[in-house]
Amino acid sequence: MPFTSLSVRRAARETVSGLPREFWWLWTSTLVNRLGAFVATFMALYLTLDRGYSASYAGLVASLHGLGGVISSLGAGVLTDRLGRRPTLLLAQSSTAVSVALLGFMHHPVAIAAVAFLVGMASNASRPAVQAMIADIVRPEDRVRAFSLNYWAINLGFAVSSAAAGFIAQYSYLAGFLLEAAMTMVCAVVVFAKLPESRPRPVDKVAGAPEVGLRTVLRDGRFMSVVGLSFLVALIFQQGFVGLPVAMGEAGFTPADYGLVIAVNGVLIVVLQIPVTRFIQDRDPRRLLVVSSLLAGYGFGLTAFAGSLGVFMLTICVWTLAEVVNAPTQTGLVVRLSPTQGRGRYQGMYTMSWSVAALVAPLVSGVVIDRYGAAWLWGLCAVVGTVAGVGYAALMRTLPDENADQHSVPVAGVPPTATSQDDVVPAG
Repeated sequence: MPFTSLSVRRAARETVSGLPREFWWLWTSTLVNRLGAFVATFMALYLTLDRGYSASYAGLVASLHGLGGVISSLGAGVLTDRLGRRPTLLLAQSSTAVSVALLGFMHHPVAIAAVAFLVGMASNASRPAVQAMIADIVRPEDRVRAFSLNYWAINLGFAVSSAAAGFIAQYSYLAGFLLEAAMTMVCAVVVFAKLPESRPRPVDKVAGAPEVGLRTVLRDGRFMSVVGLSFLVALIFQQGFVGLPVAMGEAGFTPADYGLVIAVNGVLIVVLQIPVTRFIQDRDPRRLLVVSSLLAGYGFGLTAFAGSLGVFMLTICVWTLAEVVNAPTQTGLVVRLSPTQGRGRYQGMYTMSWSVAALVAPLVSGVVIDRYGAAWLWGLCAVVGTVAGVGYAALMRTLPDENADQHSVPVAGVPPTATSQDDVVPAG
């Protein structure tokens, strides 16, 4: 036992060691932000139970919230490159705080829908800046570990906030809105006080070489293929929150049953993210992406055979393992394929693929379940996972060696740029 305890402490120390101080302030900001993420958790209950609106209206508001995220992904990516990571984070988090607080005081259905759209835009705008800043300040060999730790903070915060949201909602929904606004503003203060700007200095433009713009991203065939594949994988993962509750309800299970089984997802991510990170950080991302895509597809595919809570939990264990492997590996791949001066735009495009998936997934699951039954949805997940796995296997054949890092990869005429910490803009 002492040996085991010592081994665990050593493993934990090695997992968190060697990362710059700025990363840990960014990590703290992410954790605080997710600890206060109450609105997304109880929005449907707030609209239907507290305000008395229909489930259709609640679905419309959720879609508008997601649409705001889709629109802001690219805009935030551009701002991240042009204004810098720090100003974009400040703008996004302060706007989120204000809009969330405002949402709590809205009563008219049109006003609620409009402000929910603004909340979706503001809350999603910080993601490209956070991911670009991590890529700026963390050494290439440590990025998968850093992205894993950031993803762990997101899920740890969400797990705690989900549990707290129920208790807060029993007291006051408005209190939940105001508490989220306050905690998000705390994140903005942390960014302002502790995080220096990390945007790399502009490099001398090579004659005839275009700047990195959105057209550059769209013309980057290899990267856009990654975006397309990430969209397919995101469609699969979204079914855990849109298709699974509907299918379980039709099978006679209660909302409490769904809450119990989906909690396995959050608990496993919190428990497994760090040890799995140690296992995958030095392994070939090609294989990791192929395997995680197949695990996701067939993990959901197994749901077709689930008839008890235990089997549902088992299937969730399978696709949660895929999620733990896929998320940091895919984000690290995006960084490797992004030119330094275009990290924000590239991260924005990647973030948009997940936002679009969040919009499309409910439509796909609803149509398939209504017309063909839940078993067809789970079979379709297996097919999509297989397609994504094959796509990654084909695409990864031309992936540059990791030691070369993404900055030495010419992208649409953009010259390679340096990656040393000397090329980071000093704190302003």
